[in-house]
Amino acid sequence: MTSSRDAVQAVETEKTLRRLIDRGYRFVHPRDADGEVLAVVGVRAHGTVIDVVRLEAEDDVLAIRMPADEADILEPRTQLWRSTGEMCSVIDELLSLGDKEYAPGSADTRGCWVPGEAGRAKWLMASA
Repeated sequence: MTSSRDAVQAVETEKTLRRLIDRGYRFVHPRDADGEVLAVVGVRAHGTVIDVVRLEAEDDVLAIRMPADEADILEPRTQLWRSTGEMCSVIDELLSLGDKEYAPGSADTRGCWVPGEAGRAKWLMASA
């Protein structure tokens, strides 16, 4: 049986995820070798930056803003901003960043997601 607290939490989680979707985030679900989902990862490329939010649980969320030319968005070498903690507060912080850009004109966000093994996907930057 679901408690009223669990129901409220589920509604808040859904509202928070809807805010990300409304802002243009796309989601991937990295899996382990057995196909188990490790996390829910939202990605939004805009301007000269990429924002990534990794949700492992409602109280275990990581959000990062990085330059759009970052080679590995799941483990970026350069982080322009980073926050961890509970989902609602981390997402609030992330969305409050707005659409600030990094070194205008230095990177290009053209590219696409390509499917990989075991349900994984990788972002490939366009070369031309």
